[in-house]
Amino acid sequence: MSIAEVEFSGGMKFIGHSASGHSVVMDSAPEVGGQNQGVRPMELTLIALGGCTGIDVVSILNKMRIVVEEFKMDMDGSRAPEHPKIYRTIQLNYRFKADEAAADKILRAVHLSQEKYCSVSAMLGAVAVIEANIYLNGQLLETLQSHS
Repeated sequence: MSIAEVEFSGGMKFIGHSASGHSVVMDSAPEVGGQNQGVRPMELTLIALGGCTGIDVVSILNKMRIVVEEFKMDMDGSRAPEHPKIYRTIQLNYRFKADEAAADKILRAVHLSQEKYCSVSAMLGAVAVIEANIYLNGQLLETLQSHS
């Protein structure tokens, strides 16, 4: 079981504490009463997606003995217009800099993360379409798409 605690810190700010001993500050925008002192919870959802799949991909590539020069991801989500305004579509871009010879193994690692290992992708994919674009040295290799 995962354990987390969220504590109110005044205004619209909350501090989240994890069982692993780490904290995150969350706040809302000033136009809805916050003071912009932390990440928005829905932004944190996209960050969690990137962290989850990124950890998978790096772990898999390490096991394959593939060295990447650089690995970044960016995520963008479109939300429903009505409350609870959940994500309906998410675009996830994997951006690698590595030897071109690693392309097949990079694709395999991303496929394994998206199709088998990443629990955040699996949860979000149940309600949103996730489009994952995989780039190697600036060139699009493949696009994966989940169907909610």
